[in-house]
Amino acid sequence: MSRRLRLTKFRDLSIDDPFFDSLKAGYTEFPRWFCSKANEDLYVVDDDDELSGMIYLKREDGVVADVIPPLPAKTWLKVGTLKIVSRGTKLGERVIKKIFDTALDLGAEGIYVTIFDVHNDLIALFLRYGFQQTAVKITPNGTESVLTRSLTDFTGDRLKDYPFVHTVGQNYWLLAIYPDYHTRLLPDSILRNEAREIVQDVSHSNTIHKVYISGLSLQRMSPGDVVVFYRTTDRQGPAHYRSVVTSVCVIEEVKLKRDFRDIASFLAYTMPRSVFSEAELREQFTTRKRLSVAKMTYNAAFNRRTTRGRLIDDGIMTVQPRWDLRRLDEDQLMCILAAGEVNARLVVN
Repeated sequence: MSRRLRLTKFRDLSIDDPFFDSLKAGYTEFPRWFCSKANEDLYVVDDDDELSGMIYLKREDGVVADVIPPLPAKTWLKVGTLKIVSRGTKLGERVIKKIFDTALDLGAEGIYVTIFDVHNDLIALFLRYGFQQTAVKITPNGTESVLTRSLTDFTGDRLKDYPFVHTVGQNYWLLAIYPDYHTRLLPDSILRNEAREIVQDVSHSNTIHKVYISGLSLQRMSPGDVVVFYRTTDRQGPAHYRSVVTSVCVIEEVKLKRDFRDIASFLAYTMPRSVFSEAELREQFTTRKRLSVAKMTYNAAFNRRTTRGRLIDDGIMTVQPRWDLRRLDEDQLMCILAAGEVNARLVVN
C-alpha cells in the first residue's frame, strides 16, 4: 500500500503500535491522554501498512495560558500532537498543507505548535512556511518551543504567507491540463462537480510545490502570478459540460529548456514535483525543441468545480481566445474563485 494521509479515530489505533513508543517515552502522560481521546479525530499516515505519521488538530478559543508568555486571545488551531517519520520533504509538506486547510476551514486566526528543539528538521519546515518561535512551554517532560503562525497578518513573502494568494501587481492566468495528468498533479482537486468540504479529502499527494511541464509559452508568466487550472474534457461528453476549473496556484519560477545545463539537471529539478516518470521526462527533454517548466505552489482546491459551459453562459469567459494559456482580468479571477467557493480569506488584495 502506498503512503496515504487519512482521517481516523484514536479508538481505531493501538497504543501498542511501535510508532507510539517515542511519544510514550517523551511524554509520560501520553498513554492516559491517548485513551481520553478515543472518540476524537486525527490524521495518520500509513506507509506500507505501517504508521509513519500522526497529526492531531484542535480548535481553541481565547488566551493560550499554559505557555510563556501567554498567547493572545483569538481563535487558534492547536497542533496538539505531531510525529512524522519522513524520508524526504514531501510528507512534511502534506502535513503542513493539511494543517493550513483545517485552520481555514475552522475559521482560525492563528496556529500554534509545541516542539522539542531536538526536532530540527520539523522546526525548519514550520519556519519555512511562516511560523515563528514566540513562546516556550515548560512541562515535567522538558521545555518545548512554541511556534505560531498568524492567519491575519502578512509579510509579503509568498512562501511565508502560504496558502494566501497576493493579487496586487500580479497577472492572472487560466492554464489547461489534461485529465490524466490533472489527478496526479492536483489530487485534492477532485473531478466530481458537487459542492463538498475539501478539508475532508485526505488524498496522499497533496504536496505544496508542483512542477508543470509544457510546450506552451509558460515564460509569459512571472513569479507571483496567479494560475487557475482548467481540466480539459475527459471525452465522456462535450467540453461544455465536462471541462472544469479546479484549483488555484501561484507561480514560483519559470524555466526554459535552455536554462538546464543538461538532462541530469532537468531531471533533478523536475522529478520530485512532476507527474511524469523519469522515462517520460527524458523523452520530453530529448525530443521537444520547445519546452518550459513552471514551478508553483498549490494553494487551494475549489470546493465546487465550475464547468466551461457555466463560465461561458454566465458571461465570465468567452469561447475565444483558446483556453490553453489565457490571461484573465481581475474580475474574471474573482468570479471564478467565487464560483469555485474558494475561501474568501485566501485572497489578499
